[in-house]
Amino acid sequence: MTHIPHTDNDRRLMLDAVGVERIEDLFHAIPEHVRFPDLELPPPISELEIMQELQAYSEANVDSKNFSYFLGAGAYNHFIPAVVDHTLRRNEFYTAYTPYQPEVSQGTLQAIFEYQSLITSLTGMDVSNASHYDGATALAEAVILASNQHRMKRKKVILSPAIHPQYREVVRTYMQGAGLEIMGDENLSSTPADLAELIDENTTLVAVQYPDFFGRIEDFTALGEAANSAGALFCVVVNPLSLGLLKPPSEFGADIVVGEGQPLGIPLSYGGPYLGIFSTRDKYVRKMAGRLAGETVDSRGQRGYVLTLTPREQHIRRERATSNICTNQGLIALAATVYVSVMGKHGLRKVAELCYQKAHYAAQEIDKLEGYSLWNTGTFFHEFVIACPRPIQEINDELLDFDIVGGYDLGKAYDELSNHMLITVTEMNGKDQIDALVSALEEVGHA
Repeated sequence: MTHIPHTDNDRRLMLDAVGVERIEDLFHAIPEHVRFPDLELPPPISELEIMQELQAYSEANVDSKNFSYFLGAGAYNHFIPAVVDHTLRRNEFYTAYTPYQPEVSQGTLQAIFEYQSLITSLTGMDVSNASHYDGATALAEAVILASNQHRMKRKKVILSPAIHPQYREVVRTYMQGAGLEIMGDENLSSTPADLAELIDENTTLVAVQYPDFFGRIEDFTALGEAANSAGALFCVVVNPLSLGLLKPPSEFGADIVVGEGQPLGIPLSYGGPYLGIFSTRDKYVRKMAGRLAGETVDSRGQRGYVLTLTPREQHIRRERATSNICTNQGLIALAATVYVSVMGKHGLRKVAELCYQKAHYAAQEIDKLEGYSLWNTGTFFHEFVIACPRPIQEINDELLDFDIVGGYDLGKAYDELSNHMLITVTEMNGKDQIDALVSALEEVGHA
Protein backbone atom coordinates (compact mmCIF):
# COMPACT_ATOMS: atom_id res chain seq x y z
CA MET A 1 0.00 0.00 0.00
CA THR A 2 1.42 3.39 -1.01
CA HIS A 3 2.02 5.80 1.87
CA ILE A 4 0.99 9.37 1.04
CA PRO A 5 3.01 11.93 3.03
CA HIS A 6 0.68 14.22 4.97
CA THR A 7 2.77 15.60 7.82
CA ASP A 8 5.76 17.92 7.84
CA ASN A 9 7.95 15.03 8.97
CA ASP A 10 6.69 12.80 6.15
CA ARG A 11 7.47 15.51 3.61
CA ARG A 12 10.91 16.04 5.10
CA LEU A 13 11.70 12.33 4.85
CA MET A 14 10.53 12.27 1.25
CA LEU A 15 12.63 15.28 0.28
CA ASP A 16 15.69 13.80 1.99
CA ALA A 17 15.16 10.54 0.11
CA VAL A 18 15.25 12.27 -3.27
CA GLY A 19 18.01 14.69 -2.26
CA VAL A 20 16.33 18.11 -2.43
CA GLU A 21 15.68 20.83 0.11
CA ARG A 22 12.24 22.03 -0.94
CA ILE A 23 9.35 20.69 -2.97
CA GLU A 24 9.85 23.63 -5.35
CA ASP A 25 13.28 22.21 -6.22
CA LEU A 26 11.57 19.29 -7.96
CA PHE A 27 10.43 21.67 -10.69
CA HIS A 28 13.72 23.32 -11.60
CA ALA A 29 13.61 21.88 -15.15
CA ILE A 30 10.46 23.90 -15.88
CA PRO A 31 11.14 27.50 -17.04
CA GLU A 32 10.59 29.88 -14.14
CA HIS A 33 8.06 32.12 -15.91
CA VAL A 34 5.66 29.18 -16.35
CA ARG A 35 6.57 27.21 -13.24
CA PHE A 36 3.80 28.39 -10.93
CA PRO A 37 1.41 30.39 -13.13
CA ASP A 38 -1.38 32.50 -11.73
CA LEU A 39 -4.31 30.82 -13.44
CA GLU A 40 -6.80 33.50 -12.35
CA LEU A 41 -9.50 30.89 -11.94
CA PRO A 42 -13.06 32.08 -11.31
CA PRO A 43 -14.60 31.44 -7.92
CA PRO A 44 -16.14 27.99 -7.36
CA ILE A 45 -19.70 27.40 -8.55
CA SER A 46 -22.20 24.57 -8.16
CA GLU A 47 -22.56 21.58 -10.47
CA LEU A 48 -25.88 23.00 -11.68
CA GLU A 49 -24.24 26.28 -12.69
CA ILE A 50 -21.34 24.45 -14.36
CA MET A 51 -23.71 22.37 -16.49
CA GLN A 52 -25.68 25.45 -17.50
CA GLU A 53 -22.50 27.24 -18.54
CA LEU A 54 -21.20 24.26 -20.52
CA GLN A 55 -24.57 23.92 -22.22
CA ALA A 56 -24.40 27.56 -23.28
CA TYR A 57 -20.92 27.03 -24.70
CA SER A 58 -22.02 23.95 -26.63
CA GLU A 59 -24.96 25.78 -28.17
CA ALA A 60 -22.53 28.28 -29.69
CA ASN A 61 -20.92 25.51 -31.75
CA VAL A 62 -21.72 24.97 -35.41
CA ASP A 63 -22.83 21.37 -35.89
CA SER A 64 -24.41 19.11 -38.48
CA LYS A 65 -27.67 18.77 -36.55
CA ASN A 66 -28.60 22.44 -36.57
CA PHE A 67 -26.94 23.60 -39.78
CA SER A 68 -27.20 22.41 -43.38
CA TYR A 69 -23.92 20.59 -43.82
CA PHE A 70 -22.02 20.38 -47.12
CA LEU A 71 -18.49 19.80 -45.83
CA GLY A 72 -16.83 16.44 -46.54
CA ALA A 73 -13.27 15.94 -47.78
CA GLY A 74 -12.88 12.60 -46.01
CA ALA A 75 -15.36 12.84 -43.11
CA TYR A 76 -19.05 12.68 -43.95
CA ASN A 77 -22.40 13.40 -42.34
CA HIS A 78 -24.58 10.29 -42.75
CA PHE A 79 -27.61 8.92 -40.99
CA ILE A 80 -26.73 6.42 -38.25
CA PRO A 81 -29.44 4.02 -37.06
CA ALA A 82 -30.03 4.14 -33.29
CA VAL A 83 -29.17 0.45 -32.92
CA VAL A 84 -25.51 1.21 -33.71
CA ASP A 85 -24.92 3.29 -30.59
CA HIS A 86 -27.17 1.02 -28.52
CA THR A 87 -25.01 -1.99 -29.38
CA LEU A 88 -21.76 -0.15 -28.66
CA ARG A 89 -22.96 0.72 -25.18
CA ARG A 90 -23.49 -2.88 -24.14
CA ASN A 91 -20.95 -3.71 -21.43
CA GLU A 92 -19.59 -6.81 -23.13
CA PHE A 93 -18.50 -4.67 -26.10
CA TYR A 94 -18.00 -1.27 -24.51
CA THR A 95 -15.31 -2.43 -22.11
CA ALA A 96 -13.69 -5.04 -24.36
CA TYR A 97 -10.41 -4.07 -25.96
CA THR A 98 -7.78 -6.69 -26.64
CA PRO A 99 -9.19 -10.22 -27.04
CA TYR A 100 -6.00 -12.04 -26.09
CA GLN A 101 -7.91 -14.74 -24.20
CA PRO A 102 -10.26 -16.35 -26.73
CA GLU A 103 -11.99 -18.48 -24.11
CA VAL A 104 -13.49 -15.34 -22.55
CA SER A 105 -13.64 -13.15 -25.67
CA GLN A 106 -15.77 -15.13 -28.09
CA GLY A 107 -18.29 -12.31 -28.58
CA THR A 108 -15.64 -9.74 -29.42
CA LEU A 109 -13.77 -12.14 -31.66
CA GLN A 110 -16.93 -13.07 -33.53
CA ALA A 111 -17.74 -9.37 -34.03
CA ILE A 112 -14.26 -8.86 -35.48
CA PHE A 113 -14.72 -11.89 -37.73
CA GLU A 114 -18.06 -10.55 -38.97
CA TYR A 115 -16.48 -7.15 -39.64
CA GLN A 116 -13.76 -8.79 -41.72
CA SER A 117 -16.33 -10.80 -43.66
CA LEU A 118 -18.40 -7.70 -44.46
CA ILE A 119 -15.36 -5.74 -45.63
CA THR A 120 -14.26 -8.50 -47.98
CA SER A 121 -17.78 -8.63 -49.40
CA LEU A 122 -17.74 -4.88 -50.04
CA THR A 123 -14.26 -4.72 -51.56
CA GLY A 124 -14.24 -8.05 -53.38
CA MET A 125 -10.94 -8.99 -51.75
CA ASP A 126 -10.02 -12.31 -50.11
CA VAL A 127 -9.18 -11.23 -46.58
CA SER A 128 -9.50 -8.19 -44.31
CA ASN A 129 -7.76 -7.37 -41.07
CA ALA A 130 -9.60 -6.07 -38.03
CA SER A 131 -8.83 -2.45 -38.90
CA HIS A 132 -6.20 0.24 -38.52
CA TYR A 133 -6.45 3.68 -36.97
CA ASP A 134 -7.82 5.51 -40.03
CA GLY A 135 -7.71 5.63 -43.80
CA ALA A 136 -4.38 7.45 -43.94
CA THR A 137 -2.69 4.88 -41.69
CA ALA A 138 -4.13 2.06 -43.78
CA LEU A 139 -2.61 3.51 -46.97
CA ALA A 140 0.78 3.87 -45.27
CA GLU A 141 0.57 0.24 -44.14
CA ALA A 142 -0.17 -0.75 -47.75
CA VAL A 143 3.15 0.80 -48.74
CA ILE A 144 4.88 -1.22 -46.03
CA LEU A 145 3.20 -4.44 -47.18
CA ALA A 146 4.34 -3.84 -50.76
CA SER A 147 7.88 -3.04 -49.64
CA ASN A 148 8.01 -6.20 -47.52
CA GLN A 149 6.59 -8.27 -50.37
CA HIS A 150 9.43 -7.09 -52.60
CA ARG A 151 11.97 -7.53 -49.78
CA MET A 152 12.66 -3.78 -49.84
CA LYS A 153 14.40 -4.15 -53.22
CA ARG A 154 11.94 -1.97 -55.14
CA LYS A 155 12.14 1.69 -54.18
CA LYS A 156 9.44 3.53 -56.16
CA VAL A 157 5.94 4.30 -54.87
CA ILE A 158 3.49 5.96 -57.27
CA LEU A 159 0.64 7.94 -55.71
CA SER A 160 -2.17 9.57 -57.64
CA PRO A 161 -2.49 13.33 -57.03
CA ALA A 162 -6.22 12.71 -56.53
CA ILE A 163 -5.60 10.72 -53.33
CA HIS A 164 -6.59 12.66 -50.21
CA PRO A 165 -3.69 15.11 -49.62
CA GLN A 166 -3.48 14.28 -45.92
CA TYR A 167 -3.20 10.56 -46.74
CA ARG A 168 -0.26 11.31 -48.99
CA GLU A 169 1.37 13.39 -46.26
CA VAL A 170 1.00 10.50 -43.80
CA VAL A 171 2.61 8.10 -46.29
CA ARG A 172 5.61 10.41 -46.59
CA THR A 173 5.88 10.77 -42.82
CA TYR A 174 5.56 7.01 -42.28
CA MET A 175 8.22 6.15 -44.83
CA GLN A 176 10.89 8.64 -43.80
CA GLY A 177 14.24 6.92 -43.78
CA ALA A 178 13.02 3.92 -45.78
CA GLY A 179 14.83 5.02 -48.91
CA LEU A 180 11.68 5.08 -51.02
CA GLU A 181 10.99 7.47 -53.88
CA ILE A 182 7.40 8.66 -53.64
CA MET A 183 6.20 10.25 -56.86
CA GLY A 184 3.33 10.73 -59.29
CA ASP A 185 1.34 13.24 -57.26
CA GLU A 186 3.29 16.35 -58.23
CA ASN A 187 0.98 17.27 -61.11
CA LEU A 188 -2.75 17.61 -60.44
CA SER A 189 -3.57 17.00 -64.09
CA SER A 190 -1.94 13.54 -64.12
CA THR A 191 -4.31 10.91 -65.51
CA PRO A 192 -4.25 7.14 -64.88
CA ALA A 193 -2.47 6.83 -68.22
CA ASP A 194 0.20 9.29 -67.03
CA LEU A 195 0.68 7.24 -63.86
CA ALA A 196 1.02 4.06 -65.93
CA GLU A 197 3.95 5.59 -67.81
CA LEU A 198 5.84 5.98 -64.52
CA ILE A 199 5.68 2.25 -63.71
CA ASP A 200 8.88 0.26 -64.14
CA GLU A 201 10.69 -2.72 -62.64
CA ASN A 202 11.62 -0.61 -59.61
CA THR A 203 7.98 0.16 -58.69
CA THR A 204 6.70 -1.50 -55.53
CA LEU A 205 3.21 0.05 -55.28
CA VAL A 206 0.78 2.11 -57.35
CA ALA A 207 -2.05 3.74 -55.40
CA VAL A 208 -5.20 5.55 -56.54
CA GLN A 209 -8.45 6.68 -54.89
CA TYR A 210 -11.95 5.56 -55.92
CA PRO A 211 -13.99 7.75 -55.95
CA ASP A 212 -11.08 10.18 -55.82
CA PHE A 213 -10.66 13.17 -53.51
CA PHE A 214 -12.68 15.29 -55.94
CA GLY A 215 -15.50 12.75 -56.10
CA ARG A 216 -14.66 11.53 -59.62
CA ILE A 217 -15.28 7.92 -60.59
CA GLU A 218 -12.56 6.45 -62.81
CA ASP A 219 -12.06 3.03 -64.39
CA PHE A 220 -8.62 1.89 -63.23
CA THR A 221 -8.57 -1.45 -65.05
CA ALA A 222 -5.77 -0.46 -67.44
CA LEU A 223 -3.66 1.03 -64.65
CA GLY A 224 -4.11 -2.10 -62.54
CA GLU A 225 -2.99 -4.26 -65.45
CA ALA A 226 0.06 -2.07 -66.02
CA ALA A 227 1.04 -2.32 -62.34
CA ASN A 228 0.57 -6.10 -62.22
CA SER A 229 2.48 -6.60 -65.49
CA ALA A 230 5.48 -4.86 -63.96
CA GLY A 231 5.24 -6.93 -60.78
CA ALA A 232 4.09 -3.94 -58.70
CA LEU A 233 1.18 -4.12 -56.28
CA PHE A 234 -1.92 -2.08 -57.03
CA CYS A 235 -3.71 -0.33 -54.14
CA VAL A 236 -7.12 1.33 -54.29
CA VAL A 237 -8.27 3.78 -51.58
CA VAL A 238 -12.05 3.58 -51.33
CA ASN A 239 -15.04 5.24 -49.80
CA PRO A 240 -16.72 2.02 -48.58
CA LEU A 241 -20.21 3.47 -48.78
CA SER A 242 -19.80 4.09 -52.52
CA LEU A 243 -19.29 0.35 -52.99
CA GLY A 244 -22.99 -0.11 -52.35
CA LEU A 245 -23.40 1.32 -55.85
CA LEU A 246 -20.05 1.04 -57.66
CA LYS A 247 -18.24 -2.09 -58.78
CA PRO A 248 -15.63 -3.33 -56.26
CA PRO A 249 -11.91 -2.53 -56.69
CA SER A 250 -11.18 -6.24 -57.15
CA GLU A 251 -12.49 -5.80 -60.70
CA PHE A 252 -9.63 -3.36 -61.36
CA GLY A 253 -7.10 -6.02 -60.39
CA ALA A 254 -6.47 -4.45 -56.98
CA ASP A 255 -4.02 -6.27 -54.71
CA ILE A 256 -4.82 -4.10 -51.68
CA VAL A 257 -7.93 -2.10 -50.85
CA VAL A 258 -7.80 0.45 -48.03
CA GLY A 259 -10.02 3.29 -46.96
CA GLU A 260 -11.68 5.30 -44.24
CA GLY A 261 -14.57 3.47 -42.61
CA GLN A 262 -16.14 6.58 -41.06
CA PRO A 263 -19.08 6.64 -43.53
CA LEU A 264 -20.20 3.26 -42.15
CA GLY A 265 -22.16 4.37 -39.10
CA ILE A 266 -19.46 6.42 -37.38
CA PRO A 267 -20.24 10.02 -36.32
CA LEU A 268 -18.06 12.97 -37.29
CA SER A 269 -16.86 13.32 -33.67
CA TYR A 270 -14.53 16.28 -34.25
CA GLY A 271 -12.35 14.13 -36.52
CA GLY A 272 -12.10 10.81 -34.72
CA PRO A 273 -11.74 8.12 -33.61
CA TYR A 274 -12.25 6.66 -37.08
CA LEU A 275 -11.58 3.35 -38.77
CA GLY A 276 -8.85 2.23 -41.17
CA ILE A 277 -10.07 -0.43 -43.61
CA PHE A 278 -7.43 -2.81 -44.96
CA SER A 279 -8.12 -5.80 -47.20
CA THR A 280 -5.95 -7.76 -49.59
CA ARG A 281 -5.51 -11.01 -51.49
CA ASP A 282 -4.84 -14.33 -49.75
CA LYS A 283 -1.25 -14.50 -50.94
CA TYR A 284 -0.34 -11.34 -49.03
CA VAL A 285 -2.05 -12.22 -45.77
CA ARG A 286 1.18 -13.00 -43.91
CA LYS A 287 2.53 -9.57 -44.83
CA MET A 288 -0.60 -7.80 -43.58
CA ALA A 289 -0.32 -5.83 -40.34
CA GLY A 290 -3.02 -5.70 -37.69
CA ARG A 291 -5.39 -8.15 -36.07
CA LEU A 292 -7.00 -11.02 -37.93
CA ALA A 293 -9.73 -13.16 -36.36
CA GLY A 294 -10.23 -16.67 -37.67
CA GLU A 295 -13.01 -19.22 -37.29
CA THR A 296 -12.14 -22.69 -36.02
CA VAL A 297 -13.57 -25.51 -33.87
CA ASP A 298 -12.70 -26.35 -30.28
CA SER A 299 -11.92 -29.77 -28.77
CA ARG A 300 -15.65 -30.55 -28.65
CA GLY A 301 -16.18 -29.68 -32.30
CA GLN A 302 -17.99 -26.44 -31.50
CA ARG A 303 -17.42 -23.31 -33.55
CA GLY A 304 -14.98 -20.85 -32.01
CA TYR A 305 -12.95 -17.75 -32.88
CA VAL A 306 -9.29 -16.92 -32.30
CA LEU A 307 -6.72 -14.35 -33.30
CA THR A 308 -4.57 -15.83 -36.03
CA LEU A 309 -1.68 -14.96 -38.35
CA THR A 310 -0.71 -11.91 -36.31
CA PRO A 311 2.86 -10.98 -37.26
CA ARG A 312 2.90 -7.95 -34.97
CA GLU A 313 5.75 -6.69 -32.87
CA GLN A 314 3.80 -7.56 -29.70
CA HIS A 315 3.54 -11.23 -30.73
CA ILE A 316 6.87 -12.08 -32.33
CA ARG A 317 10.44 -10.83 -32.35
CA ARG A 318 10.44 -7.13 -33.22
CA GLU A 319 12.89 -7.52 -36.09
CA ARG A 320 10.58 -10.04 -37.77
CA ALA A 321 7.41 -7.97 -37.44
CA THR A 322 5.74 -6.67 -40.59
CA SER A 323 4.75 -3.45 -38.82
CA ASN A 324 5.00 -1.80 -35.42
CA ILE A 325 1.32 -0.83 -35.40
CA CYS A 326 0.06 -1.98 -32.01
CA THR A 327 -3.71 -1.88 -31.97
CA ASN A 328 -6.92 -1.69 -33.95
CA GLN A 329 -10.13 0.31 -33.67
CA GLY A 330 -12.19 -2.52 -32.21
CA LEU A 331 -15.15 -0.52 -30.95
CA ILE A 332 -15.33 1.55 -34.13
CA ALA A 333 -15.08 -1.58 -36.27
CA LEU A 334 -18.04 -2.94 -34.30
CA ALA A 335 -20.00 0.21 -35.17
CA ALA A 336 -19.30 -0.37 -38.86
CA THR A 337 -20.31 -4.02 -38.49
CA VAL A 338 -23.65 -3.15 -36.94
CA TYR A 339 -24.29 -0.40 -39.50
CA VAL A 340 -23.60 -2.60 -42.54
CA SER A 341 -25.59 -5.49 -41.03
CA VAL A 342 -28.61 -3.28 -40.33
CA MET A 343 -28.52 -1.50 -43.68
CA GLY A 344 -27.94 -4.66 -45.67
CA LYS A 345 -27.12 -4.88 -49.35
CA HIS A 346 -30.21 -3.00 -50.51
CA GLY A 347 -29.95 -0.34 -47.81
CA LEU A 348 -26.33 0.46 -48.70
CA ARG A 349 -27.27 0.74 -52.36
CA LYS A 350 -30.18 3.04 -51.55
CA VAL A 351 -27.99 5.37 -49.47
CA ALA A 352 -25.33 5.43 -52.19
CA GLU A 353 -27.95 6.18 -54.84
CA LEU A 354 -29.38 9.05 -52.78
CA CYS A 355 -25.91 10.52 -52.35
CA TYR A 356 -25.20 10.21 -56.06
CA GLN A 357 -28.50 11.67 -57.25
CA LYS A 358 -28.62 14.55 -54.78
CA ALA A 359 -25.02 15.53 -55.51
CA HIS A 360 -25.69 15.65 -59.24
CA TYR A 361 -28.79 17.77 -58.69
CA ALA A 362 -26.82 20.20 -56.52
CA ALA A 363 -23.96 20.42 -59.03
CA GLN A 364 -26.39 21.03 -61.88
CA GLU A 365 -28.13 23.88 -60.05
CA ILE A 366 -24.94 25.58 -58.81
CA ASP A 367 -23.40 25.36 -62.27
CA LYS A 368 -26.25 27.57 -63.55
CA LEU A 369 -25.26 30.45 -61.24
CA GLU A 370 -23.38 33.41 -62.63
CA GLY A 371 -19.73 33.28 -61.60
CA TYR A 372 -19.84 29.60 -60.58
CA SER A 373 -18.86 26.64 -62.75
CA LEU A 374 -18.59 22.88 -62.28
CA TRP A 375 -14.93 21.82 -62.42
CA ASN A 376 -15.59 18.08 -62.64
CA THR A 377 -15.94 16.37 -65.96
CA GLY A 378 -17.53 12.95 -66.22
CA THR A 379 -19.25 11.02 -63.44
CA PHE A 380 -18.80 11.71 -59.74
CA PHE A 381 -20.19 10.20 -56.55
CA HIS A 382 -21.30 12.56 -53.77
CA GLU A 383 -18.58 15.20 -53.99
CA PHE A 384 -17.84 17.69 -56.72
CA VAL A 385 -15.73 20.79 -57.26
CA ILE A 386 -17.13 24.24 -58.00
CA ALA A 387 -15.04 27.18 -59.23
CA CYS A 388 -16.22 30.22 -57.27
CA PRO A 389 -16.07 33.98 -57.96
CA ARG A 390 -14.63 34.87 -54.53
CA PRO A 391 -12.19 33.38 -51.99
CA ILE A 392 -13.71 30.28 -50.40
CA GLN A 393 -13.10 31.43 -46.84
CA GLU A 394 -15.14 34.58 -47.44
CA ILE A 395 -17.98 32.61 -49.02
CA ASN A 396 -18.03 30.04 -46.21
CA ASP A 397 -18.03 32.76 -43.54
CA GLU A 398 -21.08 34.36 -45.12
CA LEU A 399 -22.85 31.02 -45.62
CA LEU A 400 -22.85 30.64 -41.83
CA ASP A 401 -25.30 33.56 -41.70
CA PHE A 402 -27.71 31.29 -43.61
CA ASP A 403 -27.10 28.39 -41.17
CA ILE A 404 -25.09 26.58 -43.86
CA VAL A 405 -21.69 24.93 -43.49
CA GLY A 406 -20.05 25.27 -46.89
CA GLY A 407 -17.54 23.05 -48.65
CA TYR A 408 -13.81 22.49 -48.34
CA ASP A 409 -11.38 25.15 -49.59
CA LEU A 410 -9.24 23.21 -52.08
CA GLY A 411 -6.71 26.03 -52.23
CA LYS A 412 -5.43 24.79 -48.86
CA ALA A 413 -4.15 21.61 -50.51
CA TYR A 414 -3.77 22.50 -54.20
CA ASP A 415 -2.31 25.86 -55.27
CA GLU A 416 -3.89 25.56 -58.71
CA LEU A 417 -7.36 25.20 -57.16
CA SER A 418 -7.53 28.53 -55.42
CA ASN A 419 -11.16 29.73 -55.24
CA HIS A 420 -12.40 26.17 -55.80
CA MET A 421 -14.78 24.54 -53.31
CA LEU A 422 -15.24 20.81 -52.75
CA ILE A 423 -18.94 20.34 -51.93
CA THR A 424 -20.33 17.15 -50.41
CA VAL A 425 -23.98 16.08 -50.57
CA THR A 426 -25.26 13.03 -48.68
CA GLU A 427 -28.62 11.46 -47.98
CA MET A 428 -28.92 13.90 -45.06
CA ASN A 429 -29.32 16.89 -47.40
CA GLY A 430 -32.91 17.32 -48.53
CA LYS A 431 -33.93 19.20 -51.66
CA ASP A 432 -34.88 22.19 -49.52
CA GLN A 433 -31.36 22.34 -48.08
CA ILE A 434 -29.78 22.06 -51.52
CA ASP A 435 -32.03 24.78 -52.94
CA ALA A 436 -31.18 27.00 -49.93
CA LEU A 437 -27.47 26.45 -50.61
CA VAL A 438 -27.91 27.44 -54.26
CA SER A 439 -29.83 30.56 -53.27
CA ALA A 440 -27.26 31.51 -50.63
CA LEU A 441 -24.33 31.00 -53.04
CA GLU A 442 -26.03 33.25 -55.54
CA GLU A 443 -26.45 35.95 -52.91
CA VAL A 444 -22.89 35.83 -51.52
CA GLY A 445 -21.14 35.21 -54.83
CA HIS A 446 -20.74 38.87 -55.73
CA ALA A 447 -21.00 40.58 -52.35
